[in-house]
Amino acid sequence: QVQLVESGGGLVQDGGSLRLSCAASANIAGFNARGWYRQAPGKQRELVATITSGGITNYADSVKGRFTISRDSAKNTVYLQMNSLKPEDTAVYYCNAGMSWSGTYVSTSYWGQGTQVTVSS
Repeated sequence: QVQLVESGGGLVQDGGSLRLSCAASANIAGFNARGWYRQAPGKQRELVATITSGGITNYADSVKGRFTISRDSAKNTVYLQMNSLKPEDTAVYYCNAGMSWSGTYVSTSYWGQGTQVTVSS
């Protein structure tokens, strides 16, 4: 059973920064990519950033230049560094273990519990 645990959310002012972490259980080797999603109240969950086991990254247009996804393979942990945060970034952020084929990320049913990010104006 794959387990994902997010941490690092919180309350921050407009323009501030946060770093989210997603720690995975040891049996994550079958998934060649990880993704960060977010869901704001009343909205659908959206893909924010992905990273493959080879280190290839992709970002939603809304966060390009502000967010950076990275990984520490030895720790089975993926990070999301979020800079220049805006009130519209307010959401619950979720980590997903998935697969990447030809640049397309495919999510699986393995999700973390989510971590709340609130950006005040």
